[in-house]
Amino acid sequence: MQSYILDFANFMLRWLHVIAAIAWIGESIYFVMLDNGLKTPKDENCRKKGVFGEMWAVHGGGFYHNQKYATSPEKLPDDLHWSFWKSYTTWLSGFALFVILYMVNPGFYLVNPNSSWEWAANMAGWQANVLALVFLLGGWVVYNEMCKRISPNMERDGILSLAVAVLMVVVAYLSVQMFSGRAAFLLTGAVMATAMSANVFFWIIPGQRRMVNAMKAGEAPNPLDGKRGKQRSVHNTYFTLPVVLLMISNHYSFAYSHEYAWVLMSLFIFAGALIRQFFVLMHSGKIQPAYPVAGVALIAVAFWIAAPIGQTPAVGNGAADTPAFEEVQALVEQHCVACHSREPTQPGFAAPPAGIAYDTEDQVLSQKSQIQQVVASKYMPLGNMTGMTDEERDVIAAWAE
Repeated sequence: MQSYILDFANFMLRWLHVIAAIAWIGESIYFVMLDNGLKTPKDENCRKKGVFGEMWAVHGGGFYHNQKYATSPEKLPDDLHWSFWKSYTTWLSGFALFVILYMVNPGFYLVNPNSSWEWAANMAGWQANVLALVFLLGGWVVYNEMCKRISPNMERDGILSLAVAVLMVVVAYLSVQMFSGRAAFLLTGAVMATAMSANVFFWIIPGQRRMVNAMKAGEAPNPLDGKRGKQRSVHNTYFTLPVVLLMISNHYSFAYSHEYAWVLMSLFIFAGALIRQFFVLMHSGKIQPAYPVAGVALIAVAFWIAAPIGQTPAVGNGAADTPAFEEVQALVEQHCVACHSREPTQPGFAAPPAGIAYDTEDQVLSQKSQIQQVVASKYMPLGNMTGMTDEERDVIAAWAE
């Protein structure tokens, strides 16, 4: 019953997380499109009133007229729309999911027993939990300090963008060394998502509140508040596509279990940012296909790096040496079935992960390539909790070949 309750809570939290993320990202992308699609008003009266740009649009059978003021309108309405709860709900539900899925059983999901850093490979579960929290907080602190020190008045945003790109490569590398592959991809995405939500909480919304309060007091808003909010909002839009990719990466072991997983992560992050840049420019009327072409090229490089290299299995080199299925099935029962069964015996599982069960011969045969892949990469068994040896992995590799 405890496993079932955790699974059900996971299910509902994931639903909430996806709904909130769709709402937040959708609204963010819409406002970026709106901001970049504004045109100088043709009406001189609008310009005199401080209207910086406007857009006419048609949608859902109606016409819309959006206007943006360079400083502030003559009067603010009482029902001014704010955008922040979608961001906070996305982050809070995502963090709750991380607690339920990873921090409840950190020795199983967070610790990387294959890390080249001995201290990381030998971490206790509670240490991995503390390190994960420090990793999330530290990522935000470093990013925030870079923004404040490199481009405090938005005069060196180009240099800041390069610095943030380098930071993400460092985050990707450290995460792979310190945590298990799947957790590393998730935590790298979570560092970016934390920065996005923290940008809203610490910079964008407080700056907007100061601007509104100044207007209500009959004072001129500080233009730096608007510029700083814009800077962080721009960062958020370039983080969006990479974060979405990293959050769905836990279904694809070829990426997170690869020897150069941090390189793959970096390539995906830059590819997402380049593709997003194409749409940002397109909204302002500039079509530059070089950006998506470069993004797809990086994805192609990632595909080439992650592609399996044909190798002769260590066990024999002829048909006569192919292990019997019974031998493989015994290994599967010993190392896999505790979790991957219709009725798992491993504590914490109410159902087989990803719906994959190995209770019958047909089920094992239908998942042959997947079994070979995750076993060869040493991603499975998780944390090698069953003590699978290299010789046993070779048997499965020879059978799969």
